[in-house]
Amino acid sequence: MPRHGPRARLLAPLTGACCAAVAAAVGPHPELAVWLLLIPGLVAVTAVDAAVLRLPDPLTLPAAALAAAGLGVAALLPGAAGSWPRALLGGAVLCAAFFGLALINPRGMGLGDVKLSPVLGVALAWYGWPVLLGGVLAAFLLASLYAFFLVVARGAGRGTAFSMGPFLALGALAGVLAGGLGG
Repeated sequence: MPRHGPRARLLAPLTGACCAAVAAAVGPHPELAVWLLLIPGLVAVTAVDAAVLRLPDPLTLPAAALAAAGLGVAALLPGAAGSWPRALLGGAVLCAAFFGLALINPRGMGLGDVKLSPVLGVALAWYGWPVLLGGVLAAFLLASLYAFFLVVARGAGRGTAFSMGPFLALGALAGVLAGGLGG
């Protein structure tokens, strides 16, 4: 029987807590089904990134397709609280912005982060441009706080690498919660 470390044992409760929080914030809107399908995959993606500093393509790319297609279906249903065209544009804009950051500083923003960005951009822009901006800013703020902790507590320097995926997912979660509560 495989043994799982303490971090792995937290994944199921963490996934459940994220799903419950999003369900409470979003309520009975059609996009809730999309969020509940995406959350387990995003938790898995961020757990892999935290462990090996790599976002797995077999999970990031299908998540983007699921977000785009799922929200397209949700937009056709009564009670949808977002905009599908804006969501698609938001995914493209965020992907282009992250790709630009990766070109400028490949050690700071990896291509895995770029590949994760469409799903996050689609999800956040569904609720509006302010939600997209707020979710991305929250991600970078959380990552900055963690980097500051690494410098102060562990003596990290410029070359110290850490995974950005968990912070991107947390920022997206904060944005979806805010968007769901506002919608």
